Amino acid sequence: MAKAFKGVISGIIVALAMTPLAFAQAAPPSSEANEANNPLTPKITVSFQDQWAPQLYDSNDYTNAFLFRGVIPNAAFGTPQLFRYTLPVATAPTQTGTTTSIGDLNLIDLFPFKVGNTEVAIGPQITAPTASKDETGTGKWQGGLAAIVIAPQKWGLLGTLVTWQQSFAGSNRRLDQNSLAFQPLILYNLPKGWYLRSTATWDFDLRRGNYAIPVGFGLGKVKLLESGTTLNIFLEPQWTVSRSGAGQPQFQVFAGVNLQFPMKR
Repeated sequence: MAKAFKGVISGIIVALAMTPLAFAQAAPPSSEANEANNPLTPKITVSFQDQWAPQLYDSNDYTNAFLFRGVIPNAAFGTPQLFRYTLPVATAPTQTGTTTSIGDLNLIDLFPFKVGNTEVAIGPQITAPTASKDETGTGKWQGGLAAIVIAPQKWGLLGTLVTWQQSFAGSNRRLDQNSLAFQPLILYNLPKGWYLRSTATWDFDLRRGNYAIPVGFGLGKVKLLESGTTLNIFLEPQWTVSRSGAGQPQFQVFAGVNLQFPMKR
């Protein structure tokens, strides 16, 4: 499986290199690059992302999470909302090696609004214990809150995504969960649709006191296709600068392909 994950990362690198040759359209201006990278853009979005950690502290193992993620805008009950889903296919260590299976499904319903020029969204989240193996999920139903704050800039985007959730039901033989995730979002636009990014997620296990704080620095490319769909490809290496607890990633690579579809008039 490790070769397959390396193949995914290699494919993203090749795609980034070949993007200028694959499309003849003019590069999008900063406003379109901002729209492609803004998690609060009210467009149907489908993402295929991969988080690969080949080096863990106090372990010779590795982990990987291939994420099927997307956003569906809607106006249920007359209120604008953004419904975000994430379903991982996770690879995790076992006593005899590694195992791969579906992970836990996470659902977030965001209610966006503006405070001046700053975009804000707050809403509930729930995680269902859909993992088919113990190693790739928590075995617990979890509920909590999510909040996104985005401050668009002429040079790019500045913002954060914060999520908190706690277990409330599930298998009695599995550990209770109480976790907080903080994801700073810094994206700096370059000419011809290229951009720099730093979006590493800081994870805190509030129940056991473990945490990992990584810092990322990566490169992405935004292209507007002839169909009106926006293609966004990125690759971001991330290094953990502070941590507590065994099994935290020393180094990881976050890569993805995002498709943002035009809204029907």
